[in-house]
Amino acid sequence: MNEIIIRPAQLSDAPKLLEIYAPYVKDTAITFEYDVPSEEEFAGRIAHTLERYPYIIAQKDGIIAGYAYAGAFKSRAAYDWSVETSIYVARGIRKCGTGRALYTTLEKILKAMNIKNVNACIAAPEKEDEYLSNDSILFHERMGYTLAGTFHQCGSKFGRWYNMVWMEKLIASHEENPAPVLPFCAVQEQFFPKK
Repeated sequence: MNEIIIRPAQLSDAPKLLEIYAPYVKDTAITFEYDVPSEEEFAGRIAHTLERYPYIIAQKDGIIAGYAYAGAFKSRAAYDWSVETSIYVARGIRKCGTGRALYTTLEKILKAMNIKNVNACIAAPEKEDEYLSNDSILFHERMGYTLAGTFHQCGSKFGRWYNMVWMEKLIASHEENPAPVLPFCAVQEQFFPKK
């Protein structure tokens, strides 16, 4: 069947989402986090995001296959119309359309919130190795992101130094006096009607 259903995350999803995230921490340099957070800490991160921004889940055949969310790009008011995005897909089912479904939905939600720019902070290898490839960069390119800048050898993990790149995508026009950014809760029912 392979139907992908997107829905908002709930705090009760934290254990399953952490199962997806933990291998990225333990076995890759995709995240520069060293230690797997506790379920409580991870649920706290979800709750904090949902105070203002979307945190969404992809279910494939009833199983959580991945998640994506947005957060503040910077804290100062002038940056309100820009966000940082993150996405994680279960490692055994990548390259099956889950990431595209998540990001496509995330962008639609962010546009409805009056967000203009989406930015992704991505670990990048000088040379691909067993901990890090260019797959995330290539995925973002396919989704329409372009390279905005590179920080060289700024992250150390597994005894190796990695670069970090910023990629960006402009998802709406930039008028002189933009409408204020709405919180996710103000637009949520447009995308996820209550049953």
